[in-house]
Amino acid sequence: MNKTLPFYANFSFYRSLPAIFFSLGLLSLTLGSPVVAQERGQTQGVLQRTITVTGRGVEMIPTTKTQVQLGVEVQGKTATAVQQQVAQRSTAVVELLRSRNVEKLQTTGIRLNPVYSYENNTQRLTGYVATNSVSFRVDTQRAGALLDEAVKAGATQIDSLSFVATDNAIAQGQQQALREATTDAQQQADTVLAALNLTRREIVSIQVNGANTPPPPPIPLAREALAGKVASTPVIGGEQQVEANVTLQISY
Repeated sequence: MNKTLPFYANFSFYRSLPAIFFSLGLLSLTLGSPVVAQERGQTQGVLQRTITVTGRGVEMIPTTKTQVQLGVEVQGKTATAVQQQVAQRSTAVVELLRSRNVEKLQTTGIRLNPVYSYENNTQRLTGYVATNSVSFRVDTQRAGALLDEAVKAGATQIDSLSFVATDNAIAQGQQQALREATTDAQQQADTVLAALNLTRREIVSIQVNGANTPPPPPIPLAREALAGKVASTPVIGGEQQVEANVTLQISY
């Protein structure tokens, strides 16, 4: 005689199905996990070993240009008179410099200040002082004679001189410094790897940190030296330094 299971018995069976499927899912995940771990191990195994080195290159280039800053200073009783005198003398100096075809001529300062005297703790206005300054660049071999002419034209002070190389010489020096920096970086890597019985393979990345040419510091000049010695003394330049840094990442 066939017996029909009660409804609650069938319901209990169906209710247990999700637990069965969940167990099967855990089983499939457990069986699959070793494959994932193996793939990760293979990926980590192909990572490159690298060494990072920074090379430095320094190139000294001759300076053939002189950067000059000079000016006109006038003192007087009234601001108007002082300013007019400075304008006249400055115009004469600028016209001279333009006629000599100097480079990068520009105004660097215009000042008008009151002058006071102090007596018995009392301040008294005695006049004004005005200054007009310009800067320019000229061939070093012409600098001495041009300074002499500028003083005769009306310049009363030479603030500073500095020596620089031409733009073309600086560009060539930067290229040479970069080559030296690159070679230095490779030699450093070879030295370290050889000490460890390793061999350099290939360059993974290159970083150029720039080729800098810091301007040489100006040479300050005393105002009283304009009596004649500075302008007539030959002006002799020196050398300018160009420095470059290159960082290489190299596999081994």
